[in-house]
Amino acid sequence: MSDEAGVAPIVVHGVVPGDPPFRMVDINGETVGTAHDMLDVIRLAHAAGLDHLDLDDPAFVRWVGGGKYKWVP
Repeated sequence: MSDEAGVAPIVVHGVVPGDPPFRMVDINGETVGTAHDMLDVIRLAHAAGLDHLDLDDPAFVRWVGGGKYKWVP
């Protein structure tokens, strides 16, 4: 969990048009990379040392500009 109360440790930003489209991912306030799907979000979280992943828990992941199934503009 994040150090700040009420702030999800993972923030997945809105879709950026591209070929292919992607979403920027922040973990604990730092941009850690881009994701093209949910598996990329999981990989980035694991690389950052986060083992517990509940992509449906808003206390853990904040989806900006669409939920976990939104990957195209």
